[in-house]
Order: sequence, then structure tokens, then C-alpha cells
Amino acid sequence: MKSSSAFLLASSLTTFIGCTRIETGEVGVRIGFDKQISAGELLPGSFNQTIIGSVLTFPVKDVSVRVDDITPLAKDNSTMKDFDAMVVYNINPQAVSELYVKKNRSFHAEHDGDIYLMYNYVHQAARNAIYKSARKYEALDMNDNRQAIETEVRELIIHTLAEEKLDTSITVSQVLVRVILPADSVVASANDLVRAKNEYKQKEVEVQTAKKEAERIAALNSNKGAIEYMAAMANMKIAEAIANGKVNTIVIPSDFKGMVNVR
Repeated sequence: MKSSSAFLLASSLTTFIGCTRIETGEVGVRIGFDKQISAGELLPGSFNQTIIGSVLTFPVKDVSVRVDDITPLAKDNSTMKDFDAMVVYNINPQAVSELYVKKNRSFHAEHDGDIYLMYNYVHQAARNAIYKSARKYEALDMNDNRQAIETEVRELIIHTLAEEKLDTSITVSQVLVRVILPADSVVASANDLVRAKNEYKQKEVEVQTAKKEAERIAALNSNKGAIEYMAAMANMKIAEAIANGKVNTIVIPSDFKGMVNVR
């Protein structure tokens, strides 16, 4: 009895040790001792023996693809200094085995023992979509149209997948544009243009001010005769008032040139 129990325990430990568990968000496929891939996928949560053959695991949920340091051409034919984006996609769990077996291995990427199905393919599709979308916008307008670019890039990737009949196997859930930097020369030209416009506006104000001042002086000069006549009439009335005794005290300006007769 003791020998039998020990054997069962040893067998159980060996089986447990020679197993791999498929984690949440992953799908596995079995490779037999003959290197052939078994049909069907190994689902999350399942334990699968690896004493005979092996098991490959594939992350299928929310796989992030970084598309960094690309330099697309803008509508104004300037080359962007930097453009970084991120694409999030999901693999249909039921398509894992087919994608791994039938698609070129260069389409996939491997990291820390996991195989990211179609990672390189999605990366290239995203890169092409960004280059195509960027050509619709001036370099300095791209940041203002970031959301539109994200939407368009996603639609272009989906269109590419549909053309390759991969739209039921791969779902692009999100495109996020992280960095958009125009070329330094474009930024410098824009700053020079703003500076020139500000200087032009300042000159316009100066011209308008000078014009108004000239109009004011011209108006004063055209009314000079009327002003002199009114001053002479005022002086005459003051003299008459004094002569008639209607004014006892008067302050005479230093430039007063009238004639006053006092009796």
C-alpha cells in the first residue's frame, strides 16, 4: 500500500511539474514530439502536459505595438522631425493556430518566451498608414488634427487587414498618437512669420496714428482765420465792457494785443 501510494504521489508530482498553465489573455498550441502543431487552441486556465512535446503561448489580448521615431512627409513637403504612435490590437483566440502555421514567421515577434502573433505585420501596416495620413496635413497643423489622424490611421490599418482577409483574425482597438514634432526649420519659419506679422501690425498702428495727427493739424490750420476772428471779437467785447463800466476787474493775458481805452 505504501509503495502504491508513493508511486501515485510521484506520478502526480511528475505530471504537475511537466505541465504548463495557459494564463488569462493567452492562448496556447501544442507541438508534438514530431514537431507537428496540433489542431485547435489551448484555452486560458487549462493545464497542459509538456513531458511529451511542448506548448507555445501567444498573448492575444490588448497587444501594444509601438511605432516610434518615424519621419513622415507632410502636405507642405517638409519632413517631420519625429512621429511616435501606439497601436493596440487583439487576436481572435480561434485563429491562433492558423495564423502561426500559415503566416510567414517574419510577421510575428518573440519576447520573453511568448510569441506575439502578427506583431511585425501590424507594425508595418501602422507605419504605412501613418505615412499616408500625414500627407494630408501641413506640418504645423498635425498636432491640431491629432484625433483625426488617429481615427484615419486605424481605419487604414483595418482596410489593409480586410484586403488580406485578416479582419476576422485581428482587431485593431485603438491608435494613439504620442508625439508629433515638425522639423526645426519649419518651426523657425513659423516664428519668423509671426514676428513679421506683429511688426507689420505695429507699423500699421504707427501709420494710422501719424495720419490722424496730420488730419488734426490740417483741420486746425484750415480754421486759423475763424479762430483769429473769434479772438478779435472777444477782445472788442471786453474793451466795450470796460468802457461802459460793466467790468471792474479783468485779467489780461500776456499775449493780449487789443486796444483798451480807459476814461
